[in-house]
Amino acid sequence: MKIGIIGLGRMGMNMARRLMQHGQEVIAYNRTPEKTKQLMQEGAEGAFSLQELVEKLHSPRVIWLMLPAGKPVDDHIELLQSILSSGDIIVEGGNSNYKDDIDRAALLNEKGIHYLDAGVSGGIWGLKVGYCTMVGGELEQFQYLEPIWKALAPPDGYLYCGGHGAGHFVKMIHNGIEYGMMQAYAEGFALLEKSPYENQMDFQKIISHLWNQGSVIRSWLLELLEDAFTKDSRLDDITGYVEDSGEGRWTVEQAIESSVPAPVITMSLFQRFQSRRENGFDNRVLAALRREFGGHAVKASTEK
Repeated sequence: MKIGIIGLGRMGMNMARRLMQHGQEVIAYNRTPEKTKQLMQEGAEGAFSLQELVEKLHSPRVIWLMLPAGKPVDDHIELLQSILSSGDIIVEGGNSNYKDDIDRAALLNEKGIHYLDAGVSGGIWGLKVGYCTMVGGELEQFQYLEPIWKALAPPDGYLYCGGHGAGHFVKMIHNGIEYGMMQAYAEGFALLEKSPYENQMDFQKIISHLWNQGSVIRSWLLELLEDAFTKDSRLDDITGYVEDSGEGRWTVEQAIESSVPAPVITMSLFQRFQSRRENGFDNRVLAALRREFGGHAVKASTEK
């Protein structure tokens, strides 16, 4: 199957490579041409405008978007809908909000253009082990693109999740769970780091590796943590500033909207906010209150 890939970032580039490795024809387009040229050297066909990309595909055209969520996706869809034909298919493979997918599908349906949302998990390791893929949209189009899902995913690693938005909804909840798991590991290792036995512990060999040998908390995340400790046994080379890419927030918003209690995921999101506030005003308020009611000592702003 021939497929056009728009967006050759960390995920898009490797997804294109995996598709080619599994016998799919890729036409690549990126806003900056250097990455397109790089992928051409690896066997892809290149395009240097959206018009050229569309012209190099055969009907029904299949175009996969791997772009930052929000405006970049909407801008490209707006341009594509004017040059695509009825029956063509757009797959949004980034981390879009599922409600945006519903709106986009309705817009494109007016022109007979199909839209699928594909939540993709696998990160930088997906090229080697495959991408777990969660798909929403029309079942008929999902089935038509089965060679693509099979090429991208490991065995049993893709699923039709339901109508428009369902793929990204499942991926959103997946990432919310990921937040909670990561926070639990972070808190556990923080307790180990402050334990009476801290100087006797090798976090890489004794703990993270050990816990992956049959324990109930073994996981791929813990394997990755073992790798991180191998590179730096106390993680001194990084700062504990943790971003969030949107899905955690959307999961919490969905929990509120659905009246479903999700305290672990919610607090893990809030902890990420806290990581960016080393001298946050809220903490200064807490310190001031302790000083005022109890005479507790506080650190001056110049103290380290």
